[in-house]
Amino acid sequence: MGNTEYRNIRLTEDAYQRLKRRKQPGESFSDTVERIAGERSLLDLAGILADEEADAMREAIREQDERSRDRLDRVTDQLDSEP
Repeated sequence: MGNTEYRNIRLTEDAYQRLKRRKQPGESFSDTVERIAGERSLLDLAGILADEEADAMREAIREQDERSRDRLDRVTDQLDSEP
């Protein structure tokens, strides 16, 4: 393990339980903290698309949502019409 330094930290019981729930099998708490701390936030993605690209994505999502709703309406109508 080399010259690993260790630090003590204080956590509230709630924070400890939340961290414990995120801990994966075979993972130390240090491993868990390193994994979580390395996760990217959605805010890190802000500004990576040009306005036109973002608008196109929004439109594609809206269209897919509309198709999904239409498909769900058809299935519901079909189920309602069955004896």
